[in-house]
Amino acid sequence: MDHLLDFFSFSDPNVVAVVLGAVLLTASSGVVGTFTFLKKKALLGDAIAHAVLPGICAAFLWSGTKDPFVMITGAFLSGWLAVWLMEQIVEKSKIKEDTAIAGVLSVFFGLGILLLTYIQHTGNAAQTGLESFLFGKAAALTGKDLLVFTMTGLLLIITVILFFKELQLIAFDEAYARSLGLPVKKLNLLLTSLTVMAVVTGIQAVGVVLMSAMLITPASAARYWTNRVHRMVWLAAFFGALSGLAGAFVSYTAPAMPTGPWIVVIISGIAVFSFFFAPVRGVLVVRWKRRDLARPARVVLPIDKNKN
Repeated sequence: MDHLLDFFSFSDPNVVAVVLGAVLLTASSGVVGTFTFLKKKALLGDAIAHAVLPGICAAFLWSGTKDPFVMITGAFLSGWLAVWLMEQIVEKSKIKEDTAIAGVLSVFFGLGILLLTYIQHTGNAAQTGLESFLFGKAAALTGKDLLVFTMTGLLLIITVILFFKELQLIAFDEAYARSLGLPVKKLNLLLTSLTVMAVVTGIQAVGVVLMSAMLITPASAARYWTNRVHRMVWLAAFFGALSGLAGAFVSYTAPAMPTGPWIVVIISGIAVFSFFFAPVRGVLVVRWKRRDLARPARVVLPIDKNKN
């Protein structure tokens, strides 16, 4: 109880930085991930998350510091290069999209590991903690990190609000959107940019390995609670924010517990609960409704009062 009161009093500046950073990252990832989920591009988020590692390492080698602005810029360029390569491979060869994603993911992640190993052997003292980008280290977020995350998270959410109808159309029916005269190619470019930005911002909290789960799991959980896209977006943001807050609380009460993995565990638990018990599409709820509909109705025969 004491831990609970201390945590939610937010008297410790470090707690405030970690909580706000985790909530902003997870909520904005859930919002953007909703459209990635609806377009059935879940593997794209995983590929981007692994492809940003060489960009992080290259940014560190170029700047010699772990400045969050520089690191995010390097990660964004690397992630965008990976997406461009995947699109080129699919368009100009007979290789299918899933194969292209797997190939690009493996090459970029392998290159990132090589660069990370090289940096660790350079003797540069500033490289300490760089390996945390693999698995995340939300508990080490600072005020400057929080500023970057706040700006990025708000940019992602505001962009989705402004282009909500257009993103909704291309998520369900690109041909219909094109017939309406919408610039489908530019909108896909915008959604890809938002996905890359969400990934490169969130890797410092949950890491390269777990970031794809943070992008897709809130949206998949929200899908079981509603059939309306706008409700799904805000539910995904709520589930993401809730998991970020809960993960930060677990890390606060048990310092040995890493925040990032706990965020993913909690949002996965929410997704499992939604899968079974969500009132709209939950498996058990749907089964109970079908059983009630299949139950034969009782036939009540009229009583013949003239019969003695």
